[in-house]
Amino acid sequence: MANTSKLSAEERKKAKRASRKKAAPKAKRTHARGSAKKKVKKMARGQSKR
Repeated sequence: MANTSKLSAEERKKAKRASRKKAAPKAKRTHARGSAKKKVKKMARGQSKR
Protein backbone atom coordinates (compact mmCIF):
# COMPACT_ATOMS: atom_id res chain seq x y z
CA MET A 1 0.00 0.00 0.00
CA ALA A 2 1.26 3.50 -0.83
CA ASN A 3 2.10 6.12 1.81
CA THR A 4 -1.26 7.56 2.90
CA SER A 5 -0.02 10.03 5.55
CA LYS A 6 -0.64 13.05 3.31
CA LEU A 7 -4.18 12.03 2.31
CA SER A 8 -7.36 13.14 4.04
CA ALA A 9 -9.30 10.62 6.11
CA GLU A 10 -11.83 9.92 3.34
CA GLU A 11 -9.13 9.51 0.69
CA ARG A 12 -7.17 7.22 3.02
CA LYS A 13 -10.29 5.11 3.54
CA LYS A 14 -10.76 4.77 -0.23
CA ALA A 15 -7.11 3.84 -0.77
CA LYS A 16 -7.17 1.22 1.97
CA ARG A 17 -10.38 -0.32 0.71
CA ALA A 18 -8.98 -0.50 -2.82
CA SER A 19 -5.79 -2.18 -1.64
CA ARG A 20 -7.83 -4.66 0.44
CA LYS A 21 -9.81 -5.62 -2.65
CA LYS A 22 -6.56 -6.16 -4.61
CA ALA A 23 -4.95 -8.34 -1.93
CA ALA A 24 -5.00 -12.10 -2.40
CA PRO A 25 -7.60 -13.88 -0.24
CA LYS A 26 -6.24 -15.42 2.95
CA ALA A 27 -6.15 -19.19 3.30
CA LYS A 28 -8.75 -20.97 5.40
CA ARG A 29 -7.74 -21.67 9.00
CA THR A 30 -6.18 -25.07 9.63
CA HIS A 31 -7.77 -25.31 13.09
CA ALA A 32 -10.27 -23.30 15.15
CA ARG A 33 -9.01 -20.04 16.59
CA GLY A 34 -7.51 -20.51 20.03
CA SER A 35 -7.73 -24.30 19.92
CA ALA A 36 -3.94 -24.63 19.65
CA LYS A 37 -3.32 -22.48 22.73
CA LYS A 38 -1.89 -24.07 25.85
CA LYS A 39 -4.77 -24.85 28.20
CA VAL A 40 -4.36 -23.49 31.73
CA LYS A 41 -5.95 -25.24 34.69
CA LYS A 42 -8.08 -22.83 36.70
CA MET A 43 -6.73 -21.80 40.08
CA ALA A 44 -8.75 -22.39 43.27
CA ARG A 45 -11.85 -20.19 43.20
CA GLY A 46 -13.58 -18.34 46.00
CA GLN A 47 -13.34 -18.91 49.75
CA SER A 48 -14.19 -22.61 49.66
CA LYS A 49 -10.59 -23.52 48.81
CA ARG A 50 -8.88 -20.88 50.94
